[in-house]
Amino acid sequence: QVQLVESGGGSVQAGGSLRLSCAASGDTYIKYCMGWFRQAPGKQREGVAAISTGGGATYYADSVKGRFTISQDYAKNTVYLQMNSLKPEDTAMYYCAASSFFCLATLQALGVSRYNYWGQGTQVTVSS
Repeated sequence: QVQLVESGGGSVQAGGSLRLSCAASGDTYIKYCMGWFRQAPGKQREGVAAISTGGGATYYADSVKGRFTISQDYAKNTVYLQMNSLKPEDTAMYYCAASSFFCLATLQALGVSRYNYWGQGTQVTVSS
């Protein structure tokens, strides 16, 4: 079992930045891929970014490429999502997720079905 706790959400103006954190605890050795997902009201949950915990490879949705950066502190079992140049369209509940499977590639790494464990989410609101 893996427990995930997100933090760092909040309200920011368009063009601003936020840094989300995801702290993992429990059986952290079984997570091979960590991802960030978001869900806006009335929309499907979508993959934003993912990282291979062992190799460090990263994967991004086209909508955030160049603006968001996922990273990890392996020793602290913590994953981060640095969000720059935020847009109102980025407004959503952001969830951290962990998978006992490898990321493999962007399509798999950004798919909700690949993940076994989920955090409770942190709200990000971007105003114009």
